[in-house]
Amino acid sequence: MKVVLFCGGLGLRMRSSIDSAPKPMMAIGDRPVLWHIMRYYAHFGHTEFILCLGYGGASVKQYFMNYDETHSNDFVLARGGREIELLRSDISEWRISFIETGIDTSIGERLRRVRHLLDGDEVFLANYGDVLTDAPMDRIVDDFLDSDATASLLAVPPQASFHTVGVGDDGRVDRISSAADLPLWLNGGYFVLRQGVFDVLGEGEDLVGDAFVRLAERRRLSAVRYTGFWAPMDTLKERSLLEDLDRSGHAPWKLWCDNGSPVPDRTAVALPLETMHGEMLTVTR
Repeated sequence: MKVVLFCGGLGLRMRSSIDSAPKPMMAIGDRPVLWHIMRYYAHFGHTEFILCLGYGGASVKQYFMNYDETHSNDFVLARGGREIELLRSDISEWRISFIETGIDTSIGERLRRVRHLLDGDEVFLANYGDVLTDAPMDRIVDDFLDSDATASLLAVPPQASFHTVGVGDDGRVDRISSAADLPLWLNGGYFVLRQGVFDVLGEGEDLVGDAFVRLAERRRLSAVRYTGFWAPMDTLKERSLLEDLDRSGHAPWKLWCDNGSPVPDRTAVALPLETMHGEMLTVTR
């Protein structure tokens, strides 16, 4: 199943200068967050990727054109460095299409511009290039295939680092609580889509703000509620937290790991999986 990844955002809150790398190329450990997302999908057998490029597209291309397998794989060096034998490989089975989709292009229009690469694929996957999870994608896809939905998204609780404040008419605060306690679900990405999504997505429109709104009105949009690990990388603080997890050897999104970090119990992470219809969903992108 093909995976469309939206990699064209400016990532202004992550950039330290005008020459900074695009957000999907910001590193967690030795590899960019985009690579981590692609490894996640490859873990579930999805190894054909379509990268929708925009700002910093050249750096994405250069990274993979000059990809060095030895950075994240064990290998044997012989003959004074003239021979390198890889003991395992990251991306040898991957097929990656690099498509320039514009600098100021909406997510929906980026998807429209790669539609020709999805011909013949009744169902395909799509995601942002800056958000990680350990959600069981195999179960999500199976449940979607058994439904009549045109699109599905991962719905996640609000981030606990934010607090809501209740203010009375007199201006006095009467309540402070964690945003995570609110009965809200955020758009967490990790979309599963049918070709019918293009029937409700017009030129220049947004995928979530336009197409998904129409699908929701027709009861053809489903949301998978997930309370396991999910983390965006929108800010330097969020990147720092992800790097800390990576250094600790307990990075939940690394389902592919079998050395150094234990493979997470996928039965356990699948427990919160639930399809949602009709509850309050807040769109954040």
